[in-house]
Amino acid sequence: MMNHIGELSDQERMIQQQIIERGIRDERVIAALRAVPRDRFFTSTLRAEAFADRAAPIGHGQTISQPYIVALMTQRLNIEPVHRVLEIGTGSGYQTAILARLAADVFTIERIKPLLDAAWERLMGMGIRNAHFRHGDGTAGWPTAAPFDRLVVTASAPELPELLLRTHLVDGGIAVLPIGRGENQMLIEVRRIGDTLETADVCPCRFVRLIGQEGWPET
Repeated sequence: MMNHIGELSDQERMIQQQIIERGIRDERVIAALRAVPRDRFFTSTLRAEAFADRAAPIGHGQTISQPYIVALMTQRLNIEPVHRVLEIGTGSGYQTAILARLAADVFTIERIKPLLDAAWERLMGMGIRNAHFRHGDGTAGWPTAAPFDRLVVTASAPELPELLLRTHLVDGGIAVLPIGRGENQMLIEVRRIGDTLETADVCPCRFVRLIGQEGWPET
């Protein structure tokens, strides 16, 4: 039996020190983090960084988020097993895999095709079959599959993407996303109540830019 932190696996040490000790209490979220091997989402040259307390590059100018931020965003979504979730920004597929452990179905959109293809291969290799992948502008959403119970954006928009939220969230639905530029970003929780979008600040954060119709222009 493991009786102190030094005997834990790298992944379990990450969960104990970076997730649980920082206040993540949702048992389903913690179980999902345990079930998804984070190092599978890193290339062999960067695998030593898999459990570090920071974001890491995944190529094409994109990153895999810090473990705590993945856990925090997922906990704030309050996903139930019957929910359908839209994820904008597949990236490595790590957040997608966590969501797929919690929801009935996950629909994920990525504008960078090589990242999308690699994420699809990873999740297929892990036996995850309730994730659906699409290549394109995430801010345009997935109209043929909308609306969704939950929505998460893993890149920062200059302002709240209201059209996306109004057309893709069910009444009572929750979205979690970063807003802002550079170092002045804030993680936001949004609840759609009828025609109103109620927002609450969660914490300062740092994400790559969201490119698209309701994001930043591609430069």
